[in-house]
Amino acid sequence: MILLASKSPRRRELLTQLGVSFEVCESDARELPGAGMDPLALVTENANRKALAVARLHPSIPVLGADTVVSLDGEIFGKPKDEEAAKEMLQALSGRKHLVTTGLALAVGGELYTTACATTVFFDKLTEDEIEGYVATGEPMDKAGAYAIQGRAAAFIPRIEGSYSNVVGLPLHTLRSLARRAKVTL
Repeated sequence: MILLASKSPRRRELLTQLGVSFEVCESDARELPGAGMDPLALVTENANRKALAVARLHPSIPVLGADTVVSLDGEIFGKPKDEEAAKEMLQALSGRKHLVTTGLALAVGGELYTTACATTVFFDKLTEDEIEGYVATGEPMDKAGAYAIQGRAAAFIPRIEGSYSNVVGLPLHTLRSLARRAKVTL
């Protein structure tokens, strides 16, 4: 069994898909906002913080921390604070490719194992009406980059290069490799 240091329903769904035995134990770690940071460094640091905060409370159980961001030309797009921010993010992503980067940290027996995964996502050019309509669904509001590839935004994405599950929020192949390195059975 592992502890998932995340409240993300998408991460829970992906772990369940793999048949992983886990419990959620939300981390109270303060996440870095990432302004001016390299996306890889940011997600790795935030994943480490989450895993270590929960591992201090439960040192005998493996703890998984994860953090995902969307970035475009070095600018990090977190979760939109309101509908206007969601529209701005979608306008910026429209017709362009961007990166989705997830950092993973697995705290096991006083050791910390880390890795990260990046996926390139290609967006179609969106009309103002498409952006307005999508934001009106509410789906973008708790998603990094203001979209959900596993939801309605799938229609905006002609292709990706890399891990689909990474774009959802937890790169399963990368997680499996990390667990093997840490000698944790999923």
